[in-house]
Amino acid sequence: MKIPFEAEYRRRYHDLLEEVFDSDFLSEGRMVRRFETEMSACLGGPETVAVCNAGLGLLALLEAAGVGGGEVIVPSNTFMATPLAAIRAGADVVFADCNREDLCLSLTDLKTRITSRTRAVIVVHIGGHIAFEIEEMAAYLAERDIALIEDCAHAHGAEYNGRQAGTYGLGGVYSFYATKTMPLGEGGLVVTRDARAAEFVRSWRNYGKYDYKVSGFNARMNEMTAALGLVQLERLPRILAWKRDLAAKYDRIFEKRVRLPRNMVSGYYKYIVFERPLAEETGRVFDSPCHEIMGRSGDGLANTDWVKSNHACAPIYYGWDRAESTPEALAAHLLS
Repeated sequence: MKIPFEAEYRRRYHDLLEEVFDSDFLSEGRMVRRFETEMSACLGGPETVAVCNAGLGLLALLEAAGVGGGEVIVPSNTFMATPLAAIRAGADVVFADCNREDLCLSLTDLKTRITSRTRAVIVVHIGGHIAFEIEEMAAYLAERDIALIEDCAHAHGAEYNGRQAGTYGLGGVYSFYATKTMPLGEGGLVVTRDARAAEFVRSWRNYGKYDYKVSGFNARMNEMTAALGLVQLERLPRILAWKRDLAAKYDRIFEKRVRLPRNMVSGYYKYIVFERPLAEETGRVFDSPCHEIMGRSGDGLANTDWVKSNHACAPIYYGWDRAESTPEALAAHLLS
């Protein structure tokens, strides 16, 4: 499939590259700062720190939370980057179950996993929507002084009661990997309303410069990637509108699907249904839960195991050639 990237945006990117070369900075220049500023405005004003990939951004934020030597609760229904970041931050991973309704971390199960060693909880926003229980979860963890970190890899364009993903706890991390709604090939963004956490991550991404009080590494985003980020941010409303139009058609086809609560808006990284197989689908959100990959069976993750076998994703990637079809034609194709 050809990567959809319209001619006017290609020209815009080429113009920004000229600015990069004229600046004489290929890294640590004005383009990254500009990208951070515009992303902050898009997300409602949190501090933003651009990084080379979301995995290292998540690691930096976990280290800012001081999780080393403690436990981090992670939903098993996620990509392996989530628990691996906690492990590399020096924490023990405790897997928790998800809800069947939204595929995200279950607050009921989370409460049974918290111990005196719990330092942080990572909630993963699945498929483009925000975890349905995020408000209750944030309040519960704040009362116990446990850091809430959001994995926002799927959450571009998501809102709940007018609030963006990544702003409910200590911070969140967005991914700009090649398959994401806002693709840069590689890249990530840490968002936080905590000034100390933002300062920590900025230092961490650059080896701890310049006083080296932070034991960091290289997670810098380069200027060319930031320039592409500015262009993709301009394209994002078009992409989201396209996805939401297609989702509205799917809503007329599928009864058994993720149903968003009132006042929630999804970016539709995935369109998740609870019926299989479809004649054409983009697989599952995750092929295998992390506890299974890591050989951690018997942890009472019944919903996670159910989700693995009972969901599918109808095509909703930008540029899908059947998207302009009528709901009736889509139903005939997908349910044949």
